[in-house]
Amino acid sequence: MTTAAPARATQRWPVAIGQAAERAGVSPRMVRHYEGLGLLNGVARTDSGYRQYSEADVHTLRFIRRARDLGFSMEEIAQLLGLWQDKARASAQVKQIAQRHIANLSERIAAMQAMQRSLQALVGCCHGDERPDCPILDDLAAK
Repeated sequence: MTTAAPARATQRWPVAIGQAAERAGVSPRMVRHYEGLGLLNGVARTDSGYRQYSEADVHTLRFIRRARDLGFSMEEIAQLLGLWQDKARASAQVKQIAQRHIANLSERIAAMQAMQRSLQALVGCCHGDERPDCPILDDLAAK
């Protein structure tokens, strides 16, 4: 007795914006936003004007979503998309963008850690009781 392989749902292309957004893990509003920024070019339209997204469009949307998840700016994403689509690219260009992003993240992390230390010190000075005096508010009001 042989068992048949489970039937896979065939994905039909092109798809409307809602399906494209769902398959890429973004909202339809973000799909329109990315298209407006020029990150998603050449989306086909029906005779009545509805957007029709191809499998390649959804793949591009996933690329953008992953880059956003890693904190890249829209400008950096545009550069990365251009490099991704350029098969003759040098990987050194991609690495340079990623290294700049890492340096920026490190600066932001250091700034946030400094904020955290300052707040921890202020919280440590606050009695948190029924008295009205509060070093946290005093510090915020200092000129």
